[in-house]
Amino acid sequence: MYKEFYGLREKPFSIVPDPSFLYPSSKHRAALTYLEYGLMDRMAFILLTGEIGAGKTTLIKQLLTKIESDIEVAVIFNTNVSSEDLLELILCEFELEPSIRSKASYLDTLNQFLIKEYGEGKRVVLIVDEAQNLSQEALEEIRMLSNLYSGKDSLIQIVLAGQPSLGARLRQPSLAQLYQRIAVSYHIASLGLDETREYIVHRLKKAGAEQEDLFTDEAVERIFQISGGIPRTINILCDAALVYGYADELRTIDADVIEHVLTDKKETEILSVSSIEEIQSNPSASLDNGSMAIRLQSIEERLNKLSSQVDWQIENYEKRIDKYKDALIHKLEHMLDEERKQNKGLLLKYNLLLYSMNKAKGKNL
Repeated sequence: MYKEFYGLREKPFSIVPDPSFLYPSSKHRAALTYLEYGLMDRMAFILLTGEIGAGKTTLIKQLLTKIESDIEVAVIFNTNVSSEDLLELILCEFELEPSIRSKASYLDTLNQFLIKEYGEGKRVVLIVDEAQNLSQEALEEIRMLSNLYSGKDSLIQIVLAGQPSLGARLRQPSLAQLYQRIAVSYHIASLGLDETREYIVHRLKKAGAEQEDLFTDEAVERIFQISGGIPRTINILCDAALVYGYADELRTIDADVIEHVLTDKKETEILSVSSIEEIQSNPSASLDNGSMAIRLQSIEERLNKLSSQVDWQIENYEKRIDKYKDALIHKLEHMLDEERKQNKGLLLKYNLLLYSMNKAKGKNL
């Protein structure tokens, strides 16, 4: 709608995680470095935390583009499941089929797969996003998976990514054994004012904008105050501001536009940016009120994120299907070549036999 008006190739502030739009802030660069180091050094457990919308999923997708071909990776997004369902999801991501539908069979199938991959010199990585939603039993199951060793080497590396509450849960005495195994951990802090400005400019450039000062300094400051430097909230505000700016044919977005966006959100949406602002301006607010506001804030964001994750899963599934089709076609072509060779051999034998018979008839005459 506003892309042509502002000279953009695509929407710069989509909340769908896209690694090509990743803004390399010092925090995100450090997080990616920690993740890569943990994987490269074969750390059994890696922990990544950050607020809602801090860019954890985008970082994970960026990490996946850097992973070497000798590493088998499974990414789990759906974490509101039982421990048994979690195991089934893991098998599904690794394209493994258990002999029967039982927890024992799931574990046996996974263990055989891990031993096989290790024997072939390959590594296996399990990434669990939104891990703060895992049940106590599911977290315990993940801890048990980390017990799978061959000599001194762990057969599976596990990356847990989630909101700050994940770190708090892991520090509970009941999960002490799991927490003690975390070799690398990093918390993605929110962006500062200057980083918020750079973030907005970065995404505009990525989307094809030539006008770097599309958002005035005052507008950026207001966006920072409201969002607290959380990338996804910045995206929500900036996207809405561009819609409003387009409607009023404004070539620049000033603080008045941001106030207009904020006012309308207060009046028309259950998900209100003002809730975020209130929490940030009043840290002493009760935990219940803060938790409720955060949950309300996350509803729409989670739906959009879930939609993008489903699309991503479908895309990966289609790639796996294409890979399977290619392998099947190659196998069929090989079988056809073998069949042709056999037919050619049979034809040669037939001609030799026919020649011998004709030769024998000639002698008899």
